[in-house]
Amino acid sequence: MKVLVGAGSCGFAAGAHKVMDELEQIKDIQFEYEITGCIGMCHLEPIMEIHDNGEMYRFVKVMPEDVRPILEDYKNFADKMISETDSEGLEKQPRVVLRNCGVINPESIDDYINIGGYEAIKNCYESKSQDAVIDEIKKSGLRGRGGAGFPTWFKWDAAKKSAGQKKYVVCNADEGDPGAFMDRSVLEGDPHNLIEGMMICGFAIGADEGVVYVRAEYPLAILRLQKAIDDATERGFLGENIFGIPGKNFSLRIKAGAGAFVCGEETALIASLEGERGMPRLKPPFPAQKGYWQLPTNINNVETFANVPWIIKNGGEAFAKYGIETSRGTKVFALTGKVKKGGLVEVPMGITLKEIIYGVGGGIVGDRPFKAVQLGGPSGGCVPAELIDTKVDYESITKTGAIVGSGGMVVMDDTTCMVDMARFFLDFTCKESCGKCTYCRLGTKRMLEILERITAGEGREGDIELLEELSYKVKDGSLCGLGQTAPNPVLTTIKYFRNEYEDHINNKTCTAKQCSALIKYVIDPEKCVGCTVCAKACPVSCISGERKEPHLINQDACIKCGQCYQKCKFDAISVN
Repeated sequence: MKVLVGAGSCGFAAGAHKVMDELEQIKDIQFEYEITGCIGMCHLEPIMEIHDNGEMYRFVKVMPEDVRPILEDYKNFADKMISETDSEGLEKQPRVVLRNCGVINPESIDDYINIGGYEAIKNCYESKSQDAVIDEIKKSGLRGRGGAGFPTWFKWDAAKKSAGQKKYVVCNADEGDPGAFMDRSVLEGDPHNLIEGMMICGFAIGADEGVVYVRAEYPLAILRLQKAIDDATERGFLGENIFGIPGKNFSLRIKAGAGAFVCGEETALIASLEGERGMPRLKPPFPAQKGYWQLPTNINNVETFANVPWIIKNGGEAFAKYGIETSRGTKVFALTGKVKKGGLVEVPMGITLKEIIYGVGGGIVGDRPFKAVQLGGPSGGCVPAELIDTKVDYESITKTGAIVGSGGMVVMDDTTCMVDMARFFLDFTCKESCGKCTYCRLGTKRMLEILERITAGEGREGDIELLEELSYKVKDGSLCGLGQTAPNPVLTTIKYFRNEYEDHINNKTCTAKQCSALIKYVIDPEKCVGCTVCAKACPVSCISGERKEPHLINQDACIKCGQCYQKCKFDAISVN
């Protein structure tokens, strides 16, 4: 009997370490125990699997006290067994990038080798030319999964054709979008797959050195990736004369970034790699011509490289069978927000937003009305409910004003204030601006100040038009993608939810009843039974009244925390 525990960051956050501690203490039951990465169902963590006699049993939301009973009678322990619906949702996903996540031990190079790992790069070394590899990537239709969706083969071909005494492969693992964790899960759950993808790229463009630029906030990802690099080097899969083939060399190292969002932009990333402040540079020249140390450099993100070994092994045409004409293959999305089944999903490009949110994500928490979905993080935009049938491909999403981006998908219901949502994302990009461009440095600050005034109930006539004017100037006057896309959340919320802006400014009301300056909590004396629960929950003691008598909220002292509203069991408190 073999036991697997999901030991990604999401699993640890849910308590997987306690499950692992409990397993290590059990000595009277015979079983093998291993860790694995996140399988994508973050909403069901901690997850534990039992493999026995060719059958697999998956248990979810496992607590330490469940471990022994499950081990003793796992075939009949139905209380914690995954539902049929959740199992089917996972089985329906065509998994390319996530094929090994939650399946193998990410800290075991043998596990990766046993499922065919490093066969694709070995095949390249032994029987393929550089042009043949690039042609296979071209056939696949793979576009960069980091945001822009640029054809991968074109970047590789440009780097291959550029003259340089040395060339580099760089992996952009600086995943900084709020709500995005696709790259982290791949690094934690299948690090050897990334290594092999980068090696294949190195072979194709003629590079013998690679760097993974990863966020320092991802300690578990860095730990597992470093172990994978060390193990691959020890086995002769990295270094000099790989697989014993003379002249086939590739080394790899990690650079931990300091967490600057702007370093997700490739030229700012290169500057950071060179020891300078992470600030974007003018293009052209592009990194393929003059990148790291002014030498030809190819940069792709984690998900892009993670597709490569599968494509080389199965053929570009097999990958191109997924998706639609202009957007081939699968795409990993991080489903977060007001969705029932939060986590990672891998779906064919061309699927609709509705199919992802309702079909894979299970719909909205509490079955509340779906309002919008934020795609592409701070660089993206909000797609409203009326466009829920939009296909998820690069061109269709761009037409809405959003972008596919790296794959963050924040789902919102009717309790979300779209003006405050725009303020949240603009606050993020304003703080993350490197300050190089005047419009980005100052323009985003002025826009944020306007949004803060509006959500504070101090909006003025003409604020909407001023926001639009500043948005276009920031987009046109910024050097890199951060500034050029920073206004997207503002522009899309104005486009689709202008009425909410007008309510905030003209009527001094928040449609979603979320902006504290524009709401007040009121107790209905007809419904209040005087249970005193609300008064006890109030952190500033602004609720008064005798027991079994209607209570009253002192509006001058109320801090709008909402504790009374949440605690009331008699529906006696309303938000006005």
